Amino acid sequence: MKLRLGLPTGSLQEATFQLFRQAGFRIYANSRSYYPAVNDPELEILLMRAQEIPRYVHEGVLDAGISGLDWIMENEAEVVEIADLVYSKSTSNPIRLVIAVSENSNITTITDLNGKRVATELVNVTEKYLRENGVKAAVEYSWGATEVKVPHLVDAIVDITETGSSLVANKLRVIATILESTTKLHANQSAWDDLWKREKLQNISVLLQGALLARSKVGLKMNVPETSLDKILDILPAMKQPTISKLVDGSWVAIEIVIDDLQVRELIPALKTAGAQDIIEYPLSKVIP
Repeated sequence: MKLRLGLPTGSLQEATFQLFRQAGFRIYANSRSYYPAVNDPELEILLMRAQEIPRYVHEGVLDAGISGLDWIMENEAEVVEIADLVYSKSTSNPIRLVIAVSENSNITTITDLNGKRVATELVNVTEKYLRENGVKAAVEYSWGATEVKVPHLVDAIVDITETGSSLVANKLRVIATILESTTKLHANQSAWDDLWKREKLQNISVLLQGALLARSKVGLKMNVPETSLDKILDILPAMKQPTISKLVDGSWVAIEIVIDDLQVRELIPALKTAGAQDIIEYPLSKVIP
């Protein structure tokens, strides 16, 4: 039995491959194939646009897929959301779907869009949002290069932004955020009801989420004289309790912990001052709570 899994091409492809690699799945693809090889004989992977994946999952062509919440909503896909995978092409932050206008536009709120023209790739999501806010505007599908259409072709755009830099570069100003979107591992109900496929998806979910959690953590090892142990323990944050083991020299112990990587810069000097020696920082591949 195989699980048919859709993975996104385009801007998310490399970030997705890296995440799967960190989770233990090696995916091998060339530029001409949409059926990459993977080091798991129970997986069949198809590459396609993230925009299309939820529809094919919903229709049962794919058992499961990885795509953004925005595209699940745009396709009005009835799917089971298995895991929230907070990563995107450049950062580990959610992306935003925003309404933007020219920086010189007199449009300041969404009500100013009444009677205006709006371009977007997410027509259904945009129309629903405007309708819920009592705005009547002409929403048209954009085939790409959406940012350059303001102000000469349309009055506003609805587009995805990760850092906001592209909007600034194109002299655009955000007037509203429609939603925050993260990448979702999702499946159709039929696949989720299959016990084998459900267990396979749950296992993949655990590994992917463990890989994402590890990106914000590091491991620390150090040797500590027993006379300084209490002082060191007072300093150390940890996910739970640190691991402490005796060294051959009975007056010393080894301590190992997992901590947030942002804490290390200030923590290591404090540990050194408190008596810790031979401090080693190392990266983590997966952290499974």
